[in-house]
Amino acid sequence: MSHIEITGARENNLKNISLKIPKKQITVFTGVSGSGKSSIVFDTIAAESQRQLNETFTTFVRNRLPKYGQPDADGVENLSAAVVIGQQRIGGNSRSTVGTITDIHSLLRLLYSRIGTPPAGYSNAFSFNDPAGMCPECEGVGRKMTLDLDRALDRSKSLNEGAMLLPNFGVGTWFWKTFAHSGLFDNDKKLADYTESEWETLLRGQGPDVMFETQGGTVPQKYEGLVDKFDRIYIRKDIDTKANREALLEFVSTRTCPLCRGARLNQAALACRIDGRNIADLAAMEARHLVDVVARIDHPIAATMVAAVLERLRHLVSIGLGYLSLDRATTTLSGGESQRIKMVRHLGSSLTDMTYIFDEPTVGLHPRDVRRMNGLLRELRDKGNTVLVVEHDRDVIEIADHVVDVGPHAGAHGGEIVYEGGVAGLHRAGTLTGRHMRHNRPLKAGFREPTGTLTVTGATAHNLKDVTVGFPTGVLTVVTGVAGSGKSTLVNEVFLARHPDAVVIDQSAVSRSIRSNPATYTGLMDEIRRLFAKAGGVSPALFSFNSKGACPQCQGLGIIYTDLAFMDAVTSTCEVCQGRRFREEVLRHTLRGRSISDVLEMTAGEAAEFFTEPKPARVLRAVNEVGLGYLKLGQPLSSLSGGECQRIKLAGELHKTGSVYVMDEPTTGLHMADVRHLLTIMDSLVDAGNTVIAIEHNLDVVKHADWIVDLGPDGGDQGGTVVFEGTPRQLLEAAGSFTAEYLRRDLGQP
Repeated sequence: MSHIEITGARENNLKNISLKIPKKQITVFTGVSGSGKSSIVFDTIAAESQRQLNETFTTFVRNRLPKYGQPDADGVENLSAAVVIGQQRIGGNSRSTVGTITDIHSLLRLLYSRIGTPPAGYSNAFSFNDPAGMCPECEGVGRKMTLDLDRALDRSKSLNEGAMLLPNFGVGTWFWKTFAHSGLFDNDKKLADYTESEWETLLRGQGPDVMFETQGGTVPQKYEGLVDKFDRIYIRKDIDTKANREALLEFVSTRTCPLCRGARLNQAALACRIDGRNIADLAAMEARHLVDVVARIDHPIAATMVAAVLERLRHLVSIGLGYLSLDRATTTLSGGESQRIKMVRHLGSSLTDMTYIFDEPTVGLHPRDVRRMNGLLRELRDKGNTVLVVEHDRDVIEIADHVVDVGPHAGAHGGEIVYEGGVAGLHRAGTLTGRHMRHNRPLKAGFREPTGTLTVTGATAHNLKDVTVGFPTGVLTVVTGVAGSGKSTLVNEVFLARHPDAVVIDQSAVSRSIRSNPATYTGLMDEIRRLFAKAGGVSPALFSFNSKGACPQCQGLGIIYTDLAFMDAVTSTCEVCQGRRFREEVLRHTLRGRSISDVLEMTAGEAAEFFTEPKPARVLRAVNEVGLGYLKLGQPLSSLSGGECQRIKLAGELHKTGSVYVMDEPTTGLHMADVRHLLTIMDSLVDAGNTVIAIEHNLDVVKHADWIVDLGPDGGDQGGTVVFEGTPRQLLEAAGSFTAEYLRRDLGQP
């Protein structure tokens, strides 16, 4: 029982592997992106643990729980309950904050309801998500969106001439008719000539029913002023799609709520105070400062609540998020911040004999913060838990009690255990990971000369303190600094707002559905369909498994899902198309002797030799350049690892033409060997005359830069300034920079 035992695992690309993983130790799984690490840890161990845990519940409960399929393995023994802390961003909406997601705000609400003066009611009276506590003006959002009449109306026109510029309000539309058929206006009168009374009626009036003739008869529609109608239809709804949101934002202006001044709560809640501060004052403070304020609350009833709040706040600080305030929206958190936020819930747990599974916990972390993360992993282990970590970071691998190296390469060329044992043995191993552990990349010998400068002046967004910085053109610039220092704000908000034409490769998730694949994601599929259509003299739609060409039995999936309610769903190959996704008549069409199904079965490497046409050749060259030549064109993106998704996105942008490329932590999910690929790509972009700006912590990338912009010195209100600008060699001499300190340490300098 001292080991988790896996026998005959065959999930995804795993080649019938058997493995013993020691319990109550830290085991790090490493290997190139796509080698099979996640298939072992998440698709086999975590899936089986969660599946068996679900089976302890009644069928009624299981029907309402997430379904975990039984992994393709002969056996997985000696499992304990698994807690998976993945990289997925928390997301949420404008009502979700750091305080709500960590439950710290719930504890503060309880605290204020018990000892706050003057009393305002129960704990829900301090919730901006509850009618009892929310500000009546902004309904707990803190901001007020109002229709911008100058953008929404052309006063030089009449209703008949199209004075209403809003989407869905054009001449002849249903909404337009509620005004034009109301009898309240002269439809040929220009809005500029309206009397004050007519203007008020147009914007906020309440009038008689407007009658509409429809196929079903006459339908009455209550007249409603433009501002009220727009407010009801758009502003009060949480607009779901990006397109709708962008269309909406074009016609509204947003300002801080005049009543609550952004605090989100009603006046009774804001009047209730503890030691002179209301709950919104505490939520606006950085966690590291809030610790001291809460610790000074001295009231006999408060002792239990104060202790619970302090425990969570101290965990936030200990994982390097002390710069966050509780009112920070979760939608603004990075992937790394989201992952660490999730850890706060588990650090205070007294459960033992659990299995904690981490997916690259160092994502978004500066080398200084990686040390803190290592301390937390050890803390979980020392409580008597098994800690499994999928990780590429050298510093995390070094603290492992046990290492499992998966490889030797990716995809079909991976799926084997190439090393298993201690860290010392890994240093001597002949694997890709072993070689990179032994070889530390030196500082670049020479640095490119800039061809010009892109300057940002007086940046004050978030914690930036009137920052002015020049980004040199024609070189590779790396923007670095500890978490919360202001890197993303400077580059992703301020710089991009002034240079909107830049090609952006960010951390937003790739849509990993079973219907999307490398060919569809990169736009290659459109070219393939066009070429097949031209060769056969038919419609391109025929060659889409999401459209006309789809097999009618499986709707183009190639597989049939059979839902077995509370039991695991059964997946079987479609008997009609034999998993090929297309109708038989589609498969009869060929391009140079290959059917559309044959082409989707090709790897990117094979396809690069098959397609000689310029457009597909350019896309395939980019996919191969990012090291994904082993992926099949038709492989579902849902089967790709995080690192592979990051690179498929990079490939999708590489064949675009742009003089400025902005990359947000491009080494996310990449093995040390893959980082070398990435640096080659960055070099080729710069050598072609482009400017590349990367937000990055990886010291191999820092050492390869031509220019460094280092923000800090710390995070939150202790950051937001430029502590260094210059070459990596000059950075070695810099004082007051955490990046400089860890770079010297990495290069073995005192």
